[in-house]
Amino acid sequence: MNRKLIRIISNPKVFVFTNIWLMVLVFIGTIEQKDIGLFAAQNKYFSSTVIWFYGIPLPGGLLTMLVLSLNLFSFFLKPNIWNKKKLGVLIVHIGALILLIGSGITSFFSKEGNMIIIEKDQSDYMHSFYYKEFTILNLDEYVDSIEVINFKENLLKNNNILEYKSLPFKIEIINYFLNSKIESRTNNSLTPLRGDAIKFELKEKLPEKEMNENISGVTYKIISNNNMINGVYIYQLEQKMPEIITINGMDYAILIRPERTYLPFKIKLTDFKKVMHPGTKIAKSFSSDVFLVDNENSRRTLIEMNAPLRHRGYTLYQASYAELQDGREATVLAVVQNYGRLFPYISSIIMCIGVLLQMIIRMPGLLKK
Repeated sequence: MNRKLIRIISNPKVFVFTNIWLMVLVFIGTIEQKDIGLFAAQNKYFSSTVIWFYGIPLPGGLLTMLVLSLNLFSFFLKPNIWNKKKLGVLIVHIGALILLIGSGITSFFSKEGNMIIIEKDQSDYMHSFYYKEFTILNLDEYVDSIEVINFKENLLKNNNILEYKSLPFKIEIINYFLNSKIESRTNNSLTPLRGDAIKFELKEKLPEKEMNENISGVTYKIISNNNMINGVYIYQLEQKMPEIITINGMDYAILIRPERTYLPFKIKLTDFKKVMHPGTKIAKSFSSDVFLVDNENSRRTLIEMNAPLRHRGYTLYQASYAELQDGREATVLAVVQNYGRLFPYISSIIMCIGVLLQMIIRMPGLLKK
């Protein structure tokens, strides 16, 4: 690599200015979070490569972190850095680079959601806080187990065609709204209309600040494999029952739901306990007595507000609870899968060792002065 290029990239000024810019992004993102919500602020300022400010492109958090990582990595390409006197500095830079690698792993590969379990029931999946999925269930009575086909939210684009090899039909997405409202139908240009679409249509609403308050909705067309149009349907996230269609004598349920991630184990809620503040209906603390169902390590454990359960790379926190109309209680567990969880601890230890070692190396020279 060209030495001049290495000298430019590894310049300490690049490190200083990128850190200053990151602080600016954190400040602006925190302020705007109040107006647009946490998820939107993260995507706009921290997960983007470019931020558009009145038509002017500015580096986003992702691009800034990439430049910062290149700056730290290029430090090791300097020819005069590999000597004993700078061993501590090298170790500090290694620790900082590990921290950035960990943050990248967390940013791209971590998953988070919640798991809702009614007392005496069990669950093996979590719902995403932010993303939805378009789901088709094969309800044919002759199928041994229900076939579940999921299409990710990023495929729900206007005029996009969804196909799957085992389905005897295609789905054409007419429109998809992140947040929607249902109104009496005034537009009858779409034919033939089926189900709720006969009387109602979906209209777009401005997104809510909190993603879980958005009511996603989709208008779609079912087309059989011989290109015969079955009909136009609508579905909204808050609907209690899925849309049932019959194609070639087989029944299919179609719905939108929060994206599911299945865990390699199950959690059974044995008992849910809550302690109320005296004289109020406000919970002081609550906990879940659960049974972890795993072929390798099944056990009973307690999940409390400050005592999460960690298992197979997942961390389950006691987040909230719900009381059902029939008197039963349900626990709400926040579930996080973070492959980069240990990187901050490891990098902090490495950087501390580097600083201490550099002080020891420099100590004889300082004492002579």
